[in-house]
Amino acid sequence: MAQQITANQEILDYVRATSLRDDQVLAGLRAETATVPAAQALQVMPEEGQLLALLVGLTGARAVLEIGTFTGYSTLCMARALPTDGRLVTCDIAAKWPDMGRPFWEKAGVADLIEVRVGDARATLAALREEGAEFDFVFVDADKSGYLHYYEESLPLLRPGGLIVVDNTLFFGRVADPAVTDIDTVSVRELNTRLHTDERVEICLLPMADGITLVRKK
Repeated sequence: MAQQITANQEILDYVRATSLRDDQVLAGLRAETATVPAAQALQVMPEEGQLLALLVGLTGARAVLEIGTFTGYSTLCMARALPTDGRLVTCDIAAKWPDMGRPFWEKAGVADLIEVRVGDARATLAALREEGAEFDFVFVDADKSGYLHYYEESLPLLRPGGLIVVDNTLFFGRVADPAVTDIDTVSVRELNTRLHTDERVEICLLPMADGITLVRKK
């Protein structure tokens, strides 16, 4: 039986050479993000951004919710996959991060599809529920200590058959080491356990990037 290969730099370069469809806007935002300290750990990989765009298109999503904007690379990828009357609500704790991405959203012609909500994501999710919002697609990539809460609060906002994508569910491999007990690792581990037994959804954890879990609401 074939096993998972190790994605060393040579393999990663090959994948990007034969699969990644890049352009100046995407590359420009990645270059801008690279100037931020710790950007490598926080930036969505370009092939993951391409996967998100593909999934938005495959699900026919018209309304997308993103929890955790950072500099808006994943925001850009998903917004470009929306129809012209689509909507993407993205939330972050600080305005300075989405402000970095906004010029690139404008260059791509999707800035009008994107609504940024700044503040605690818990408050944003509560407000969206009060507004009666409904989404076809949710991407979770924010503080790991809040992952379980973000999942539980975004699931009621998702239409039946909709998709939640959760990033960093392998969390640098720490989730597989029981000796690692910091709050972020424990929180991701708890979410993985909850998802495994949650009969409301179908799941698949992809060993790609830092772990990407696809969650389809029944």
